[in-house]
Amino acid sequence: MNTRLAPVPSTGRSVTDPVFRLILAVDAEGSTQRTNLVRGELRRIMYALLDRALRATGIDRKHLEHPIDRGDGVLLLFRPHDDVPKTRLLGRLIPTLTALLAEHNVTVTEPALRLRLRAVLHAGEVHDDGWGFYGEDLDLAFRLLDAPSVKQVLREAPTSPLVLVISDSIHSGIVRHGYVDLGPAVRSVSVHMAEQRWRGRVHLPAPIPAERTRPAGRPKVPLRAASLAIALPPPRSEGATA
Repeated sequence: MNTRLAPVPSTGRSVTDPVFRLILAVDAEGSTQRTNLVRGELRRIMYALLDRALRATGIDRKHLEHPIDRGDGVLLLFRPHDDVPKTRLLGRLIPTLTALLAEHNVTVTEPALRLRLRAVLHAGEVHDDGWGFYGEDLDLAFRLLDAPSVKQVLREAPTSPLVLVISDSIHSGIVRHGYVDLGPAVRSVSVHMAEQRWRGRVHLPAPIPAERTRPAGRPKVPLRAASLAIALPPPRSEGATA
């Protein structure tokens, strides 16, 4: 029997040239303790609230790579446009998402559908080989997001709908200089990767005022009717093969 592996076809993308992206990833608390039906509803809510936060912040599809779904979370990569600086994500997007989560959790009638998130913000070089994005900076972002101490902060702050961990580079370049006031870090976090120790800082963001959580002149959009700024995959044409 021939055991030789067939060559993997090229996607036409360069895997040698990195591109700079802002990295935001979120992960839902306690998803493994929910049924699949509840998980599906929480995923819908998560995407809808992210969409509303992005729109209220003035961010749309042209600023984003296609979102990478992670089951109980999502990875968003922001292209380096001048109109989406790190300060916009830290000073507007995160507080808006925090406010929307708080609003949802107060108004939802079913406790199982309350949603709390861990979020990480980092920036760095990534590669796109056509199948997806990869690179050390993405690995670091997820190491910080999944650090046990970050999960512990969320568990110990039951009234906070979102906990944010920022990488040391985000702190050094943005927060330390006072461009955005995140308040004092509630904890520092250290992760081990590539034989190095990397630091992050954990914050409990304050929500933005409710009247600023949606674009001016637009009524509140029901979650089920959201027109996504987060682009969905294009429908497959008939006869397309996997």
